[in-house]
Amino acid sequence: MRRRFLTLAVASSLLLAFWLLSGKLPGYTRLELTEPEAGSRLALYLLRDGEPVVLRWRNSLFGLDVTEIFTTEGGVLVQKEVTFADPGGGPPPAVSARDVDDLYHTGGAFWASGMNRPFTRVVYRVGQIGEPNLTVRGHVIDFKRAVGFGGRLVLTTSAPSLAEGLWGMIRTR
Repeated sequence: MRRRFLTLAVASSLLLAFWLLSGKLPGYTRLELTEPEAGSRLALYLLRDGEPVVLRWRNSLFGLDVTEIFTTEGGVLVQKEVTFADPGGGPPPAVSARDVDDLYHTGGAFWASGMNRPFTRVVYRVGQIGEPNLTVRGHVIDFKRAVGFGGRLVLTTSAPSLAEGLWGMIRTR
C-alpha cells in the first residue's frame, strides 16, 4: 500500500512538473532583452497582454526623434504607433499605417497610429548618435549604456510557461 502511494505521488509530481514546464500562460507575454556577444540577459519581464513598451531613439540620418509604441499580445510585441518628430518643429503630420514602411527610409516628420505590426525578435545595433532606449513598466533601459557604441541587443518575446507565471519573473538585472 505504501509503495503504491509513493509511486502514485512520484507519477503525479512528474506529471505536474511536465504540465507546468510545457503549458503556456494565457494573457501574458515574456519579453527578454539580451546581449548575445556576452551571453548576458539585460532584462526579463512577464507582461500582461496590452501593457505598453516604448522605444525611443534619434534617427541619425534625418535628425528626427523617433518614438515607437508597442503593446504585448499573446507572446508577441505589436507595434501600434510611431512618431518621427522634428525636434525644432511642430507636431508631425498624420499618415496612414500602410505608408510607414516607406517613410522610415525616406525621411521627414510623420505620425502613424492604427498599426498592427507583430514582432517576436528584433535585433538592435547601437550607433554613436541614436541614444536608443526601451521603457518597460516605467523602467528605462539605455542601450548605449548597456552595451556601448557598436553593441548589439536582441529583444525576443514569447508566450511564457505556466511555471514562469507561477514563480514570477525577474524585473531587470
